[in-house]
Amino acid sequence: MNKDKLKNLAVRTLSGAVLAAILFGATLLSPWGYMALLAVIVVVGVWEFYSLCQHCGYVPQRVMGTVLAVVLYGFGASIFYSIVIARSALAENIILAAMLYALVAVPTVFVCELFRKEEHPIANVAVTLAGVFYVAVPTTLMLAVPQMLSTGGEWNPWYAICYILIIWANDVFAYLAGITLGRHRMCERISPKKSWEGFVGGVVAAVGFGALFGHLLGGNVALWAGLGAVIAVTGVAGDFVESLFKRSAGVKDSGAIMPGHGGVLDRFDALLISAPYALLYLILM
Repeated sequence: MNKDKLKNLAVRTLSGAVLAAILFGATLLSPWGYMALLAVIVVVGVWEFYSLCQHCGYVPQRVMGTVLAVVLYGFGASIFYSIVIARSALAENIILAAMLYALVAVPTVFVCELFRKEEHPIANVAVTLAGVFYVAVPTTLMLAVPQMLSTGGEWNPWYAICYILIIWANDVFAYLAGITLGRHRMCERISPKKSWEGFVGGVVAAVGFGALFGHLLGGNVALWAGLGAVIAVTGVAGDFVESLFKRSAGVKDSGAIMPGHGGVLDRFDALLISAPYALLYLILM
């Protein structure tokens, strides 16, 4: 291995360790730390998505879209606070306020486009709203996932951490299975290196780790194993979605906030697509 590859590996390893420390440290610190962590993902993720859109020739309403995303997440965080921290009955009122806000905020994006005099106004409005639904909505739903896994409704940071660890296990074992057994490509048009063998290896690992975490946390092992399968399958879809966006924009990474790892969307693409499906799975089960 040459010096450049060794240097890149060292940078990726160090950057990954710092990222893990921030993720786990903030989550273990308190519910406030977890909310702050997700807030950062919302702001930076939406900004990166709009940058990808600009590379494609569109002109999203960056400020308006970011404000819309942050306020939407703020409503979700307020519901989380009222249920988990304050133990109050304000959640229903906050949900109603959020619905009223959405009724006004969405058409406001259309109205704002009247004053911008940009080409392709339909596309600009569409990508502005797409950033909110792609980044802010699933990240906000991640406030509810740990609580759905809790039998007593109390805050347990390990539920959130185990969710992220299942995603990482899927990525790592899919990579290992892919480089050792990979023969049949999944979708060369979008991601030439991903194979069906790697996909199966990742799903098996996610199910296994899900069952393990369910056992360690005293939960329903079958429920956790099923959650692992849902996270793995939809997480791979999330990876493909972000790869499609980057390929369309002609860039390698969505950002450069993490040396060797790219941007927030590069690191949390699986979470963004998997969170709604995981929450739906937990609600149904």
